[in-house]
Amino acid sequence: MGPGSSGSNDDGDRVFELEAEVQQLKEAVTSHAVVDQAIGMVVALGRVSPDQGWAVLKDVSQHTNIKLRNVAELILVWGRDGEIPHDVRAELEDALDRHGPAQIPEAPRD
Repeated sequence: MGPGSSGSNDDGDRVFELEAEVQQLKEAVTSHAVVDQAIGMVVALGRVSPDQGWAVLKDVSQHTNIKLRNVAELILVWGRDGEIPHDVRAELEDALDRHGPAQIPEAPRD
């Protein structure tokens, strides 16, 4: 192999690495937006601070053994459709009892 082909492979490897990194960053930004929106819902519905909303999401995730992003997605669906798994809702209520001043009000209805 000549010197040019080795450099070309290195360039190809670097492009692949950069494409993978860009994809990871895109996924992180999307995940961050979902979590932020769910925190906003917890803040509004539970009448807690953003820090308390974050703590509530972490607690629900830990106590249900569901990834935090997935808990956030469930909360967003609940806000939109009024549906949430019973165990997640129960843990959400318990977490709000631990971190906030109020019970969860009824889910929004159309």
